[in-house]
Amino acid sequence: MKRGRPIKSEIRQNMIEVVYFLKKAYGYEIFKVYSAVYPRATLRSMYYNLKKGVELEEFKIEKIASEKGDYSWGSEAEKKYYTLGRRAKPKPDIRVKKYLDKKKK
Repeated sequence: MKRGRPIKSEIRQNMIEVVYFLKKAYGYEIFKVYSAVYPRATLRSMYYNLKKGVELEEFKIEKIASEKGDYSWGSEAEKKYYTLGRRAKPKPDIRVKKYLDKKKK
């Protein structure tokens, strides 16, 4: 058996389901939807899986935007917007769709 973390990740697969319905989203936006639908995962774990997903071509960085605001760390935040990559295999989860439909109302 190989050493290290396995390439397959349940968290990353669930994130693929979220991005499938959102079409395009930044990391924290994905985290908020994920936290409402799936079991708890840390924000750090989510960003690790986004980075790993980009490496594996399951996610693709659509754009990087710098947004101004009043944040605790300064006046600017960098947001990376993700879409599904060519190797993503979404299995549409109806729970995500129901949550997003309920949230729109």
